[in-house]
Amino acid sequence: MDPKKIKLKGDKVIEQIPSIKDKALRINLNENIYGTFAEIGAGQETVRHFFRSGGSSGTIAKAMSAYDKDFSDAVYGIEGDGRYVTESRLKKMLNFEGELIEERLSREKHPNKMFFSYANTVATIDFAKQFKGHGWVGIRYQIDPTEAYNEIIIHIRFKETDSRLQQETLGVLGVNLIYGAFYKYNDPKKLLRYLYDHLDKDQLEIDTINFSGPRFAHVDNRLMSLQLVKNGMTDAVMFNPDGKNILPAAILYKKNILAFRGSFRPVTKVNMDMYEKSLKMFLEENKVEKNNTLVIFEITLSNLRSDGEIDERDFMDRAELLCSLGQTVMISNFQEYYKVVEYFANYTKARMGLAMGVNNLVDIFDEKYYRHLSGGILEAFGKLFYRDMKVFLYPMIGENGEIITSETLKVHPRMKELYKFFKFNGKVVDIDDYNHEILEVFSREVLKMINAGKPGWESMLPAGVAEIIKDKELFGYDPNKVLKEND
Repeated sequence: MDPKKIKLKGDKVIEQIPSIKDKALRINLNENIYGTFAEIGAGQETVRHFFRSGGSSGTIAKAMSAYDKDFSDAVYGIEGDGRYVTESRLKKMLNFEGELIEERLSREKHPNKMFFSYANTVATIDFAKQFKGHGWVGIRYQIDPTEAYNEIIIHIRFKETDSRLQQETLGVLGVNLIYGAFYKYNDPKKLLRYLYDHLDKDQLEIDTINFSGPRFAHVDNRLMSLQLVKNGMTDAVMFNPDGKNILPAAILYKKNILAFRGSFRPVTKVNMDMYEKSLKMFLEENKVEKNNTLVIFEITLSNLRSDGEIDERDFMDRAELLCSLGQTVMISNFQEYYKVVEYFANYTKARMGLAMGVNNLVDIFDEKYYRHLSGGILEAFGKLFYRDMKVFLYPMIGENGEIITSETLKVHPRMKELYKFFKFNGKVVDIDDYNHEILEVFSREVLKMINAGKPGWESMLPAGVAEIIKDKELFGYDPNKVLKEND
């Protein structure tokens, strides 16, 4: 048995993975699967597998590659931003080719055909090898000839540094996507994992995915985003207030970024006070304009784990609440703050800010988090305080009731001088006009009260948040339990 075709658990074979040729052949031999391939930017690598596996005449209605920009515009229309490797271009390709096959092939003659259009628009690594390349890949298809079309769209980033290897990787991914779309659609989580069959994580990154259509009506794409990070397919994903997965590169590009890290379980008055006051201070910074500023609420993967496993219901409760509040959310695999800043720096050179509490800043100055770096804490801080990055610090109440700020917090004796350096240079600034009355509000205490059905937690949350939690029964809220507690 080919070792590349099996998955092992210890010495036990738990699953045999079909080869790329076998996958393409199975599609070709299904007499009801029929469609078109439109590939731009990296050759016709996907359809090549179907041609070579045999029996392709029963599957391929048309294969094309509109490389010339003018020719591509003539076929699919002109993009408003003049770019070609975009989600908009991919969708135009999928819709155009899908409508064309419906127009040219009679349903009366082909009553059982499940039509599909597969497309990709890709930029491989440039000649100078400065940009490794990326692309959009998707499929629009039917599972039943009488049903509406389903759609799976992904964004990829190449990690390989050779154009030919990137093309081959794209071809394998394309076959995996088409195969998964037809044979694994009933389990989107598995379909996602199978996209990496015969591929390694160091070849390809998938940082955005969206499912739509009747077969995916039950799928919440935010949960699919979580799977991308959980499976190590990417380090961070984002979704907008509408709950739609969005491409990080597109939304972060050249933006001023203010980020908040937290559990948001649930969002409290402290969270929103920190948000409002730090945003006000950030917008007063030089060269920071409101219309070019993005606020991000970030949740780390480690923050989502419970007893070693990710609680998906808990994740969805947080996502639901933050989206209801109109926030953009990022889920990341970054435990250290400097990695967050480093990630943002890939997409923008504008101003950055981090809003955090005193306890978080104290943790940042703990050496134990940087032992894996050859340059230790100095290397981490060089990345953290990149360019004009600032920390907006929210105070906390000490054990004796004192207010702890950047002036009074205590770091390890070895870190004192380093802390003074960043404080003196204005990298750490206090949020002074905070609300004194809410400093003793903690989300973990609110959560306990909600779970226990105890009254009084509503006043600890921003206006409207308690109603959202009750209406959608988030974070274990049970109206029947509340009634019993009050009886």
